[in-house]
Amino acid sequence: MDLFSQDALLPIIQLSITPVILMTALGSLLITMTNRMGRIVDRTRSLAGLVRAATGEDRVHLEQQLQVLYRRSSWIRIAVTLHTASLLCASMLVVVIFVGAAFNAGVAPIIVGLFTASVIFVIAALAAFLRDIFMSLTALRLEVQRAVPGLPKF
Repeated sequence: MDLFSQDALLPIIQLSITPVILMTALGSLLITMTNRMGRIVDRTRSLAGLVRAATGEDRVHLEQQLQVLYRRSSWIRIAVTLHTASLLCASMLVVVIFVGAAFNAGVAPIIVGLFTASVIFVIAALAAFLRDIFMSLTALRLEVQRAVPGLPKF
């Protein structure tokens, strides 16, 4: 059968497009993470300006908030980087599946490796993302305790 005939090419394309479902889900989550990163950057810039103008207790509180944001920025950067690595692995998976099917090459170990790497990267990214969420709750706790001093910790 001719490689470039419609009958030969359609199953190969169908097979190589399967990881696109994974890529769509990863892309949606990456949008969420980058939006969160943008909010951290915007809030950090805003607080940095307020810190420069503040004094006394207000300055101490703003510095605490800024420190939490700075730590969060590290975690969200790690999450975005790992998530992007996962998306890259899934993209390479499409190419490898297509090339392997088109040229009848034995690429099963590469497919398993790329898929495994993609899943491991996304798990690590989600763990870093979860850490960022917990840190954002720390900043919220600081803000609420300042507004309502007698409120118990959660």
